[in-house]
Amino acid sequence: MTPAIVPYMKTFLTVLDFVGTFVFALSGAVAAVRRELDLFGVLVLSFVAASTGGIVRDVLIGAIPPATLVDWRYLAISVSAGLLTFYFLPLINRVQSPVQLFDAAGLALFAVTGAQKALAYGLDAPMAALLGMLTGIGGGMARDVLLTQVPTVLRAELYAVAALAGASIVVMGSLLDMPSATMTLAGALACLALRLGSIYRGWHLPKASPAAPENEDRRGDSR
Repeated sequence: MTPAIVPYMKTFLTVLDFVGTFVFALSGAVAAVRRELDLFGVLVLSFVAASTGGIVRDVLIGAIPPATLVDWRYLAISVSAGLLTFYFLPLINRVQSPVQLFDAAGLALFAVTGAQKALAYGLDAPMAALLGMLTGIGGGMARDVLLTQVPTVLRAELYAVAALAGASIVVMGSLLDMPSATMTLAGALACLALRLGSIYRGWHLPKASPAAPENEDRRGDSR
């Protein structure tokens, strides 16, 4: 049974979900066009990028069937974003680094709405924060895998960490009985700020440093 959610909050989260769907769909479509996929491929990438995180979240919390598969508006938004990108990419490219910017916005919106929905379905605070993070990173990971790229979340960038931070703010607000809408916006802004800081300021996690090959070490010792 679907948990009861305050009507205005349900509307607020739905709007954020639609906006997140649109910007994530744009990120998938822009990446597909740059890889010279055909129209069908662009539409597939736009839908996958926009929907994967939400589908995984809904399956895990028991919201079956997932909202993306029963509400035609999600598909319509994804297709619209794909068509817009396919035919009007020069307009979108006026924004610097459009894939990263759209991806950052989608990450922030999906992280907070994912956490809110997980809380509404009765998950404990830590699990709700993790589900929010998963909702945020799922679409970007699927997009990158289909384009045979190393997913952004696996690189030394603030991606999953940013999503987890935004989702955690939402969860903490719930625990402290603070206004849901206020904490949702605060979480989205925090996630967005961390992600943009990673893109434009170079903020990142420590990178793995592979050891030198054994044969090179021996050569050095012989010298």
